[in-house]
Amino acid sequence: MRHIKFAAVLFASAILAGCGGGGGGGDQTTTKVKFSSLVSFGDSLSDVGTYAVGTVKALGGGKYTINSPANKIWIELMAAQLGQSAPCAAQTGLDGAAGQGFAVPVTEFVNCTAYAQGGARVTNPVGPGNKLLGGANAVLGQLTVPVTTQIDRHLARNGGTFKGDEVVFVLAGGNDLFINIATLAPAAAVTAMGTAGAELAGYVNTKITGKGAKYVVVVNLPDVSLTPSAAANEILSPGSKALTNTMVTTFNSQLQQGLAGNANVLYVDAYTVSRDQFANPAQYGLTNVAAQACNTAAPSPNALGSSLVCTTANLNSGVVDKFEYADSVHPTPYGYQLLAQLVTAEMAKRGWL
Repeated sequence: MRHIKFAAVLFASAILAGCGGGGGGGDQTTTKVKFSSLVSFGDSLSDVGTYAVGTVKALGGGKYTINSPANKIWIELMAAQLGQSAPCAAQTGLDGAAGQGFAVPVTEFVNCTAYAQGGARVTNPVGPGNKLLGGANAVLGQLTVPVTTQIDRHLARNGGTFKGDEVVFVLAGGNDLFINIATLAPAAAVTAMGTAGAELAGYVNTKITGKGAKYVVVVNLPDVSLTPSAAANEILSPGSKALTNTMVTTFNSQLQQGLAGNANVLYVDAYTVSRDQFANPAQYGLTNVAAQACNTAAPSPNALGSSLVCTTANLNSGVVDKFEYADSVHPTPYGYQLLAQLVTAEMAKRGWL
């Protein structure tokens, strides 16, 4: 059995091909569809502050990027682009070590519709950072509520349906990759990723569009084998890079196949764009796609060794604002801007913008 240590959650930054990286994803525009609200499901890439409590908040963290009041993740940029209010976390809290400020009671925010949580998987409730995994995970105690349950909670709050005029964003699967590749034999890990992709498609079909949603954006997984995390693991475990790519493509294939024919879903291909982005970074305004902007040496200067508590005070030296990665898998604010640009362009092609 192959055991590989991966960082908590997938990085899925992508860029609008040919736009050269210029311009933000958050400038409000007039939309062809008048959306009533924004709803998001997924993992750390869409987490607007589930864990911005206790010690994490005291350290200036809460989002998986370079944290500062001015820096936004892609969901926040999309909200501004679509004329929606800033998204807020539907649930906050931590279930970790009380003596270290990581035991914070769970609070529900019924008027907030950003359900994504760092560490969340598609179906399994135990993802990276969850206390049931033990070790450092038990110290932090991320909630890792899976996507299927996130959707159920939204339905429970809204009479079991979507109104039909919301815009819904879905991005998940990375944590399934990290857990599966670390705990399963290669063939089993690939099979498990295919299952996760099919399950996510099923939830979109039955629990989202099947419950009335008409404007659903599903972003697939980029080529995670190109991340700094995958590069480091390839040195320790030769062959893991190719395995990672196979797991990603298997997930994406099952996700796309499962969504085929669903007229209410816009499938955004971040995988293909991420590969070109890695091969031609300068075309996208990127100065570095191999290193990370944050100094994640723990416990100092980064208490958790993660972009969750990365701030402008613990960056690596030099100019890092156009780096792709904040830590070994998560995007910088610029990376999030590029993802927002990609999604905006695809929504425009579909006629939703």
